[in-house]
Amino acid sequence: MFTDKANAIFQEVIEKYHVINTVDQPFENAYPESDLLEHLLYRKCWIDTVQWHYEDIIRDPQIDPVAALTLKRQIDASNQDRTDMVEYIDSYFLEKYKEVKVKDDATINTESPAWGVDRLSILALKVYHMHEEATREDASPEHKAACQKKLDILLEQRVDLSTAIDTLLNDIANGDKYMKVYKQMKMYNDDELNPVLRSQK
Repeated sequence: MFTDKANAIFQEVIEKYHVINTVDQPFENAYPESDLLEHLLYRKCWIDTVQWHYEDIIRDPQIDPVAALTLKRQIDASNQDRTDMVEYIDSYFLEKYKEVKVKDDATINTESPAWGVDRLSILALKVYHMHEEATREDASPEHKAACQKKLDILLEQRVDLSTAIDTLLNDIANGDKYMKVYKQMKMYNDDELNPVLRSQK
């Protein structure tokens, strides 16, 4: 199943990040571009993992305002990278299934395969960090028990989401579903579409 591979790569990425455990560490993709899907999945989860920790840092109530603004810019850039990677992954699937004969009664899904993958990557991070909390030695028994309950739900959610993604890909392969890639057309980074940026020209 596709999601078996994806979940394994996401776990690999998250564990690799936490060896050094800093947002400034260099990135090196464990998969060459010739292994395109694996390469994209690894890069996607790395972006998500770094951004997860950006979001932790920026919530520090003692953060220096100048540092916070710099970090906000990094988060914005990371969000753009994240969206780009989703589109690259969807383009991979479009190419893979381009010869499929779509059935007359085929329907489109509410989200593309890669946006499901995006949710799966974020879910891998939730599982990792909730497991940390559920097993943290200096936490109270009540805290660990509450986090374990949340972890159990997250693990169930991962099974359900993985099944849904694999089912969608199977339906696309069989012509029962079809997909499109809609460019996100974000407006806030565009100096023609964002009125604040436009006013600075």
